Amino acid sequence: MPVNTNVLNRQPSNLDFARTTQFRFSILKIPNTEYHITEANLPGIAFGGDAIMNTRYTSMPFMGDTIDFSPLELSFMVQEDLSNWKEIHDWMTGIGFPKTPEQFAEALRDSEVEKTVQRRGNLAMPNVLTSDATLTLLTNKNNPVIQVNFRNIYPTSLSGLQFNTQDTDATPLTAQVTMSYDFYEIVTL
Repeated sequence: MPVNTNVLNRQPSNLDFARTTQFRFSILKIPNTEYHITEANLPGIAFGGDAIMNTRYTSMPFMGDTIDFSPLELSFMVQEDLSNWKEIHDWMTGIGFPKTPEQFAEALRDSEVEKTVQRRGNLAMPNVLTSDATLTLLTNKNNPVIQVNFRNIYPTSLSGLQFNTQDTDATPLTAQVTMSYDFYEIVTL
């Protein structure tokens, strides 16, 4: 594609800026949590390592050939009965099954319910414990403009809950979850 050098043709067509509050995040596996999400990030990407081309006079860096995706980080308000925090806790417990193999089998059975909505393969595949997620960016008028689709997402860490009897404000409890995924795609709507 040739570079347009005419200054008049290089003017931006959209002068509206993205706002931090204009987003929706949805993930099939944790429906109680998605409604209460207060923060989400669009993870960065980086090359996994630059190649070095050695010449007679100097070593020259050359662009890498693999992309590393930063983790997805979400913050959410915790429900009174901890049901949304427990959703993620149980998902992680099902992946790691710290007590018994039955917890892993139960997580696989729970995935069967998800598979009726979205086909994920058979139980021998590890991606039955993952889910796909979508971050939708909205315009100033709350119309969807960009959709970021995350593939095979799963939690890697869930923050603990800090209770405090000296807190006089009615501050809702919040928690953070960090998730890994295979990759994401950005789609303009």
